[in-house]
Amino acid sequence: MPRRDDLSTIMVLGSGPIVIGQASEFDYSGSQAVKALRREGYRVVLVNSNPATIMTDPELADATYIEPLTPEMVEQVIEREKPDAILPTVGGQTGLNLAIALDENGALERHGVELIGASPTAVRLAEDRQKFKEAMTRIGLESARSLLVTSLDMAQQAMDAVAFPMILRASFTLGGAGSGVAHDRDELLVLLDEGLRASPVGSVLVEESLLGWKEYELEVIRDHVGNGIIVCSIENFDAMGVHTGDSITVAPAQTLTDREYQQLRDQSLAVLDAVGVATGGSNVQFAVDPESGRVIVIEMNPRVSRSSALASKATGYPIAKIAALLAVGYTLPELPNEITGTSSACFEPSIDYTVVKVPRWSFEKFPGTPETLGTAMQSVGEVMSMGRTFREALQKALRSLELGLHGWESRSTGRSAADLLTALATPHPGRMSDLHEAFRRGLQPEELHVVTGIDPWFLDNLAMLAEVEGRLGSFTLDELPDEVLFEAKQEGFSDRRIAVLSRSGDATAASVKERRETAGIRPVFRRVDTCAAEFASQTPYLYSTWEEGPCESAPTDRPKVIVLGGGPNRIGQGIEFDTCCCHAVQAIRQAGREAILVNCNPETVSTDYDLSDRLYFEPLRFEEVMHIVE
Repeated sequence: MPRRDDLSTIMVLGSGPIVIGQASEFDYSGSQAVKALRREGYRVVLVNSNPATIMTDPELADATYIEPLTPEMVEQVIEREKPDAILPTVGGQTGLNLAIALDENGALERHGVELIGASPTAVRLAEDRQKFKEAMTRIGLESARSLLVTSLDMAQQAMDAVAFPMILRASFTLGGAGSGVAHDRDELLVLLDEGLRASPVGSVLVEESLLGWKEYELEVIRDHVGNGIIVCSIENFDAMGVHTGDSITVAPAQTLTDREYQQLRDQSLAVLDAVGVATGGSNVQFAVDPESGRVIVIEMNPRVSRSSALASKATGYPIAKIAALLAVGYTLPELPNEITGTSSACFEPSIDYTVVKVPRWSFEKFPGTPETLGTAMQSVGEVMSMGRTFREALQKALRSLELGLHGWESRSTGRSAADLLTALATPHPGRMSDLHEAFRRGLQPEELHVVTGIDPWFLDNLAMLAEVEGRLGSFTLDELPDEVLFEAKQEGFSDRRIAVLSRSGDATAASVKERRETAGIRPVFRRVDTCAAEFASQTPYLYSTWEEGPCESAPTDRPKVIVLGGGPNRIGQGIEFDTCCCHAVQAIRQAGREAILVNCNPETVSTDYDLSDRLYFEPLRFEEVMHIVE
């Protein structure tokens, strides 16, 4: 079906200031949407309050208002600009809540403005915990046993309905704000008070604990005639009880059988139908009991989410861009797959590599704050990496954090085995290091699974890395067989890490590099193509790996400049540096040079595949950058 010609001016709502749970990924989503709509000939009016974003560059939208994201201020902009429609689904929870407020105060009706991308009814149903649970029950899907609490006086009712420990989830909040785990009455009262204050509608869902269950997310996109696809499945490394934003996540999901995946796929599409999401991208979250296989629908976001940016970068499928075009009437088969140039946006992505996201915390900025991870998000940034295996991608991601890590490693702490196991039982930012120490001490995956709740598949993969470490330590660099060196590189070990692990004490990263180059061991670059190489990729969006076969980078002879990105967001270094990178790339291209961008942050505009001439998703470390230079 053709795009809607009854719309002329569309207002896009931004997400406002950077906060935990809502960061630069919405600058990426909003920028994609604005550019897509303008290319279609619509006049786009943007309202946002964050001056550090690319989306608020004056040349991006037709009119940009840097104003408070309040119903009163936005209504003033509506009066002035007279938009035909508002797209609220690329502005995070802020955009959705603002759109609902404009609907409730009558502003949309007064000015004849339509919400596109999500209806007020669908948003309320998805965000209201009790209504969502009732909708899931109607379609035969199971939710956790729960009670919707609207006052502290209902605490006793909650205890009668749900056993301890219980999970609390505040309605209409982002990043798990107002959420937590209550183990007794005192904790329940404290968390209830916090949750009721955090919820703009004054309600908290108190539900049965699913701690220790496996958690999955499916990124779904659909059009108004009913076509729907799963863009990406994502699995949490940590068991339930850790917010998705604070867990290492892996795409595609690694521990589902095909039957289980198809079940979650069907249920995701059914959830969108039940909620009434007519068009656009949504995120559906599930919990699966590893013992019984029981499946619980946790929640869904009827908008582009933080995970949507990760799924877009992981697969090359531009969710926000496609969602914006679907909102103005297009269908999925009508939109091209820009990566391949041959298939359509209705082609479900398939990837032949593994993607790992690792969060970045800044607890060091807040001395005295307990470094414990739970249901409320605390990370301030994240990195993403790609590799042929989970193990390779994990090691690349850990190097990308800019914490001085050369891969999966630890330093001896002198703790007793009992103290180490106690530390491992509680999720915290240093848990991966503690796992490394546990394997170094000879603990087995089965024991660590019982203590941590982490799926045995992941722990078995960590055991494989530990085994390779042990073999590297049995050779000097000169003695190291070529096949062991090649295997170590395939497993994601950096030259520096191999030097440290080798038996001789005088090996360096430079000597390891010389040794492997003498043996002809060099990385190759592969293209992100959305289709597991079924079609040729037309877009130079690349990652490195170590395997036989031709390199797909195909460099040009043009004069070129490499722009190094800012890496993960952290306190003191955030979205403003991504804005600088984007401007630098644009200036280089305007000057007739080829612009090559290297970065590892999936939240950013700079890592959009169509910004630079060539995009390398790699750690910002000397070894990886020199591979690109060479």
